Amino acid sequence: MIYKKFQDLQLSALGLGTMRLPVKNGDNGEIDEEKSAEIVDFAIKHGINYFDTAWGYHNGNSETVMGKILSAYPRDSFYLATKFPGYVPENLLNKEEIFNKQLEKLQTDYFDFYLFHNLCDVNFEYYMDEEGKYGLFEYLMQMKKEGKIRHLGFSVHANNDMTEKFLNKYGKYMEFCQIQLNWLDYDFQDAKGKLEMLKKHNIPVFVMEPVRGGRLAKLAKENEEKLRALRPSASMPEWAFRYIQSIDEVCVTLSGMSNMSQLCENIETFSADERTTKAENDVLYSIAKDMMKNTVPCTECKYCTEYCPMQLDIPDLLYHYNEFSFANGGFAVKSLDFIPEDKRPNKCIGCRSCENVCPQKIKISEVLATFSDVIEKSTK
Repeated sequence: MIYKKFQDLQLSALGLGTMRLPVKNGDNGEIDEEKSAEIVDFAIKHGINYFDTAWGYHNGNSETVMGKILSAYPRDSFYLATKFPGYVPENLLNKEEIFNKQLEKLQTDYFDFYLFHNLCDVNFEYYMDEEGKYGLFEYLMQMKKEGKIRHLGFSVHANNDMTEKFLNKYGKYMEFCQIQLNWLDYDFQDAKGKLEMLKKHNIPVFVMEPVRGGRLAKLAKENEEKLRALRPSASMPEWAFRYIQSIDEVCVTLSGMSNMSQLCENIETFSADERTTKAENDVLYSIAKDMMKNTVPCTECKYCTEYCPMQLDIPDLLYHYNEFSFANGGFAVKSLDFIPEDKRPNKCIGCRSCENVCPQKIKISEVLATFSDVIEKSTK
């Protein structure tokens, strides 16, 4: 395992994210605790020492399950990260209750790493708190003073202008920042700009979505052939992680490994630093440009589903939309037959509640309206 220096710590370059633990019966809220424990045990025995969870993961169950699993290991043998759920502004009024509940769920007296979760449009003004109504920053600093938080940072999906404003106010107190970084988003979401900004503020970078919710694990045949011509034995996930290794500012790369096969492959990748070259990165960027022509950048974080009054499975619908775009119809349309009538794209009422919390800034209502139109035309 490669390790990276963070202050006086040595963190595994590969961290285990727990937003996509194995589940039972396809229910995101029903974590398979036995399989999850096997994954954690294998990870620890093979050098992973950084574990990342959050209040909302797996319908609120990730912290509880991880607390049970990690309680079997010495507390000083791993580093634990979780986040304050400020993506729901009402939570800021209950910050003490939520923080203490997180300590209880994770069966710990302190968090090694704690984050403002998902700085974005919907919570920017609350996190900035110019009127002093919410006091989250002050509260978290007090928790740090009391030793309940060892290192304070933030994760961000906001645009770079908002990120800069947050850093101008709190940057000197932020010890790390978690950003969405992969070879697709380097330009598409201007992760490059965030890297430059964080470097200016001397803030270490932690990475989420290195394989973009699995989107970079399987490419179009012609694009995979381009990469195999350069590295015949490298899988597509390995390409994604080797790309991250090529960026010196990155300390920890999080991966939501939901089965043992993914875990073993990723641990093998992080057993050596075999970073991509500039020429290889240029090939990746050209593929990214081609990929983004007709698709939407959903990472299946599922924030949107919590706010949909029609209870649509929006990530699944966007997946079908992207499949339709890639395939130009065909089976992608036929696959919609398996979706109940009241959960199809045409049932979107255009309220845009989902768009307020979408980290990828997808105009979901417009995409679903377009999808409805093309489905109707293709089935006539």
